Amino acid sequence: MKKLVGFITSSLPENNFTVDLALQMKDAGVDILELGIPFSDPVADGPVIEKASLEALKNGFKLTDLFEVSSKIAPHMDTLWMGYMNPFYKYGVENFLQKGKEYGIKGAIIPDLPYEEAIKYKDIFKKYNQSIIDFIAPTTPKDRIEMLVKNSSEFIYLVAYAGITGSGAKEDLTTIIKDIREVTTTPLYIGFGVDANTAYEKSRGVDGVIVGSVFVKHLIDDSLSYNEKIKNITTIAKEIKEKINS
Repeated sequence: MKKLVGFITSSLPENNFTVDLALQMKDAGVDILELGIPFSDPVADGPVIEKASLEALKNGFKLTDLFEVSSKIAPHMDTLWMGYMNPFYKYGVENFLQKGKEYGIKGAIIPDLPYEEAIKYKDIFKKYNQSIIDFIAPTTPKDRIEMLVKNSSEFIYLVAYAGITGSGAKEDLTTIIKDIREVTTTPLYIGFGVDANTAYEKSRGVDGVIVGSVFVKHLIDDSLSYNEKIKNITTIAKEIKEKINS
């Protein structure tokens, strides 16, 4: 069964809503949660997730909010923290990992941390039973793929196209998937531009999909009630899960 990884922005609109949404996403078929850490300059994210981050910050988001919702979600579903390096650095990477171990967090996705820097943190992540998720892009050469996946764990994040999340670009990934498969058995999940319309096609040849913008656009829709936000997001999650396993 192919996996569905779902991204939502932490604490938007508020903590209890995030917990309720995450647990209902689990019931709708989301296998792994990416809990987004709001940040003022999310360079890899498109306008939808960027807007969500800025709204959460405007609402007063603090790392204590992330820790509160994580403590209530991670015991019930596999949870990763997705954020940029600045908050990890300012709080202290080891302090973050100690919190993560306390709550049962599986690891972190840090898109602005290049492999050459990430490798320095691999051992300390391992010490706290967590992983740094490795990224591979369609433009990654074969010799670099071997280096990137050498110590990979949890899963490998295959970026579907060069650009930002939610832009909907398309690239032929057949060769890059083949190259990855030849050098690792770590599960391979694809992200960027995955929605109900593209999920089946993008899931071919990989072990799962990562979905973010299509969920988050409902979080930032002020015309929706809390219940409507949850209903819309969980309906989409069910549809995507069915399509990738059809």
